[in-house]
Amino acid sequence: MYGLGIIRGLGVTLKHFVESYIEDIRWFGRKYTRSDILPVRQGPKGKGIFTVQYPEERLPIPEQFRFIPFLLYEDETKQIRCTSCGICAKVCPPQCIWIVRGTDPRTGRPKPEPEEFYIDVDICMNCGFCAEFCPFDAIKMDHDFELATYDRTTTNIFDLQRLLKPVSYYASIRPTDYAREEAARAEKEGAKAKRPAAEPAAAPAAAPAQAAPAATTPPPSAGTPTGRGLSPEEIARRKAEMEARRRAREAARRAGEGGGEQA
Repeated sequence: MYGLGIIRGLGVTLKHFVESYIEDIRWFGRKYTRSDILPVRQGPKGKGIFTVQYPEERLPIPEQFRFIPFLLYEDETKQIRCTSCGICAKVCPPQCIWIVRGTDPRTGRPKPEPEEFYIDVDICMNCGFCAEFCPFDAIKMDHDFELATYDRTTTNIFDLQRLLKPVSYYASIRPTDYAREEAARAEKEGAKAKRPAAEPAAAPAAAPAQAAPAATTPPPSAGTPTGRGLSPEEIARRKAEMEARRRAREAARRAGEGGGEQA
């Protein structure tokens, strides 16, 4: 029935309007004195509309919130995880990532480390593709969204030094993801450590099986092909066939030339 949906929508708006005043009366005198009330008012169970007095009041940022990407380096060794493979720049939809691969000054060959790394945060759409496709967990999405500036030229082009942050910072803003990634990395390292111990144990068992066919294989005779080579008799036979075909072609050519002269 036409108009019924509009009435229902206005009813929801009126409900939130009334609940806002009811909740204000309920929390009267306590909404600015207790720090645990603000998350309740702005949480899923909160009713009505309540304005957050930002920046004095700040809501907790969800763990999966994503903003401008940043690069990780190890806390102990200061080693940058990025290998300048360029996958993040390739999958970036707005193409806001630029990478310059470093080179070894002694050999002049490329090394797995970026010499320069730039992200234009004015172009970045915060999609998270770079962090999703990175094979080395070297780039992650940040929680820092306060990037206001008065300069519109190069201030929002982040370079390598501005993008680098320690792994401990990533663990503090995304503890669940960090724990899952570390567990997967530990499992992979454990499987890699067990692999060399299993291979030598299987080698002695495979040696007799490989030696048995070698003992039953008869030695090649002098007149049979060995491997990919041919016996002398086979080589002589093929040469004779090639020579006979060449002579036949030459005779046919001469016969054709003689017939043309007679005509």
